Amino acid sequence: MAASSASLAQGYPNKPVRLVVPFPAGGATDLFARTLGQKMGDKLGAMLVIDNKPGAGGAIGSDLVSKAPADGYTLLLATTSTHSIGPAITSKLPYDTVRDFTPIAHVGDAPSIMLVPVNSPAKTVREWIDFAKKNPGKLNYASSGNGTIVQLTAELFKAQAGVFVTHIPYKGTALAIPDLISGKIDVLFDSLPTGMPHVRDGRLRALGVTTLKRSPLAPELPPIADTLPGYESNTWFGFYGPKGLPADIVARVNKAANEALADPEVKDKLSRLGIEPAAAGTPEHFAKMVATDAAKWKKIVVERKITNE
Repeated sequence: MAASSASLAQGYPNKPVRLVVPFPAGGATDLFARTLGQKMGDKLGAMLVIDNKPGAGGAIGSDLVSKAPADGYTLLLATTSTHSIGPAITSKLPYDTVRDFTPIAHVGDAPSIMLVPVNSPAKTVREWIDFAKKNPGKLNYASSGNGTIVQLTAELFKAQAGVFVTHIPYKGTALAIPDLISGKIDVLFDSLPTGMPHVRDGRLRALGVTTLKRSPLAPELPPIADTLPGYESNTWFGFYGPKGLPADIVARVNKAANEALADPEVKDKLSRLGIEPAAAGTPEHFAKMVATDAAKWKKIVVERKITNE
């Protein structure tokens, strides 16, 4: 078996590689895959063919990859939703996110920003927390739906800040923006690329970013962690293969991904998508990062009794 695996890896790749994106075409994960895919294919020496398999919060596409042959020709672009939040929020996934996948590379992070109406009395994170504590149960926050990263980001904020704020779920943050602008909603943790245009146009106010340090994508915003030490919420992106993927193939794909992320053109395109390229890292580092992230979100899901219904 070892000999056959080595032989397989030695000739890899000799045909196009399918990169399964478990979300619809045109979304952030799809755009990320297409931005990185061409350059990464050049580095790998084979075309990366993007295959969108949306549905069930990313579970349909993820399941397809978990059951694919471990030959390196079917890979998954996973996210926080599929491998950190999914296992915590969904009790009957058709796969185990640790046992049934081979981690390959952490490739990017998309931070969020804390948005409030321009007529909000709070101009800083500290002022907003103080305002919420003086008005327990009177304020609300919007999300893109129950069990989403947007809701969990807000619930993590509530837990660390010790405030009581009511959840109003929407079918996507874009639908919540008009109500936030009008003042019907008090706060929203939105993705940086979709939220910042409203801030720069003067329709909303941004109080902080969800990264531990200032983001190069919006350097003018202070980290929420300056007020709530350790507070962090990012949507990460990473490559996985099926379980049992040969180490040589893992190393080839990891190297190609890291080299593509270092390309100036890729960096520029990703910044316009609101995504920070991940620093070059090993599969082991990626696996450890996801384990830590999954444990954090599971704790919030259990403590705050969050469901996706």
